[in-house]
Amino acid sequence: MTALLGGGPSGAPEGSTVPQDQQTDTPRSRPLAGIRTRVLISFLVLLMVSTAASVLVLREVLISRIDDEAAEALADDIADLEALSKDGVDPATGRPINGRVTRLFDAFLATHSPAASTAAVAFVGDEPYVAQSADPGLEPLVASLRELGPVTEPTRDRLETPLGAAQLIAVPVALGNDTGSLTVAQLLTDRREEVESAVRIAVGVSIVVMLLASLFIWLAAGRVIAPLQALVRTARQISETDLSRRISVRGNDEIAQLGRTLNAMLDRLETAFADQREFLADVSHELRTPITVIRGHIETLGESPNERGEAVVVIQDELDRMNRFVDDLLLLMRASRPDFLRSEPLDLDLLTHEIFAKARLLGERAWILDGTGIGLITADAQRITQAVTNLASNAAGHTGPGEPIWIGSSLDSGEARIWVHDEGPGIPAEEQRLIFERFARSHSVRGTGGAGLGLAIVKAIVNAHGGRVELESALGEGSRFTIVLPAG
Repeated sequence: MTALLGGGPSGAPEGSTVPQDQQTDTPRSRPLAGIRTRVLISFLVLLMVSTAASVLVLREVLISRIDDEAAEALADDIADLEALSKDGVDPATGRPINGRVTRLFDAFLATHSPAASTAAVAFVGDEPYVAQSADPGLEPLVASLRELGPVTEPTRDRLETPLGAAQLIAVPVALGNDTGSLTVAQLLTDRREEVESAVRIAVGVSIVVMLLASLFIWLAAGRVIAPLQALVRTARQISETDLSRRISVRGNDEIAQLGRTLNAMLDRLETAFADQREFLADVSHELRTPITVIRGHIETLGESPNERGEAVVVIQDELDRMNRFVDDLLLLMRASRPDFLRSEPLDLDLLTHEIFAKARLLGERAWILDGTGIGLITADAQRITQAVTNLASNAAGHTGPGEPIWIGSSLDSGEARIWVHDEGPGIPAEEQRLIFERFARSHSVRGTGGAGLGLAIVKAIVNAHGGRVELESALGEGSRFTIVLPAG
C-alpha cells in the first residue's frame, strides 16, 4: 500500500525519482489502456465480425434464391413446351402440329409472353429459327443465345452476356424427322442489383446499430467499473497514518461484493495498525522501566563491594524480568502457527493432579483440589499446564497467605472444563472483557506487577485448542476462570 507523501503527481517527494518498475500509469495518462476501452474494443470487434459474417451469408442466400427462382421459371417454360409437344395441337388455332418443329415453336412462342429480362431462341436443325425477348433492350442477350447454337441434350447453365449474368435452360426437340432445340435465358442483373441494394441498406443499419451499441456499452462499462475507479481513488488516499477511507458500495453484484470485501480488509488493516501502534507503545513502556533501572544503577555504581553486589542483584532481576517479557511476547507470536501445539491423548484426572502439584509451589496459599474429571481428552499437556498455571499464579497474586484457591476439572457433554477459583477482590464487570487483551490490567484491584500478558497467553493457548475461557467474577466475591476444551 503506497502512502501519498505529497510532491509530484506520483506521490513521491519533490526532487526524488520513482523506480521504473514501481511507476504506474493512471487512466488519464493512458486512456486507451483502461478496462472500459478494452471492453468497448472487444465488443466492437465481436460485433463487426458477426455482422460482416451475417451480411455475407445473407447476400449469398439471396443470390442463391434468385438463381433458383430463375431456374424454376425457365423450367416451367420448358415443361409447357414438352406438354405442347405431347398434345400435338396449336392451342391458338386448333390446328395439328403434324410433327413439324417449326409449328411447335410458333405455337409455343405465340402462347407464352416472355417474362421480364427473359429471352428465347429456337433452332431448327443447326440454324436459328425464331427469337423472342421481353423488350428490345435484350438484343445482346438474344445474340449471346444465338452464338451458343442448338443443343443435343438438356442443359442448365449460367451465361455471361454483355448485359450481365443470365440463367439458361436449353432442351433438344425431335418431332418425326424434324429436330431442333429451344434455349430460354433470364438476366439476373436487375434482381442481383436489388440484393446488393438490400445488402448496402443492411450494412448501413448495422453501422448505426454498432454506434448506438458502442455508446450503450461505453456507458454501461463506465457504471460497472465506477466502483473500481473509486477503489483506486480510495487506495491513493490511504496512508499508514490514515486508514479511515472506505469505498462507497451499492447493490449486490460482484463489484459490490468486491467493494465490501475490500472495506472489510481495510477494517482489519485499520484495526491491525491500531493494535500495532498500541502494542509498540506498551512494549516500549514495559522495556523502558527496567532499562531505566539498570542504567540508573550502572551510573551510580559505587566502589564498595556491598553496593556492587546490591546493584548486580537489582540488574539481574530486571534482566530476568525483560527476559520473561520477551519470552511471553514470542509465545504470543507463535500461538497462530500450526506447529504451536503438540496434541496427544491425555488422561484428564492425571493431568489435573500434575497441574495441582505444580500450582502448590506458587505461594503459601490454601490450595484445594476441587474434583477431577475422568476420561481422555486430546490436547497439548505442556500448553494446558502453562495456561492453568498462569491462572493459578494470577489467583495467588490477588490473594494473601493462607487464603484458599481451588483447582479442579470435569468432563461432561463432550467438553472438558478446568477451573481456578479464588476469593480475591474480584474483577469489575466493565473490565472483564478487556483483561484478556495484551498488557491489560485491572485498575480496581491490586496486581502482581507483571506486564499484563498472562491472561493473553491463556486465551491464545485455549483458542489454539479450539476452546474458550469463561470468567465469573464480581467485586469482593473472588473470581472463577474456567478453561473449556473440546473433549475429542
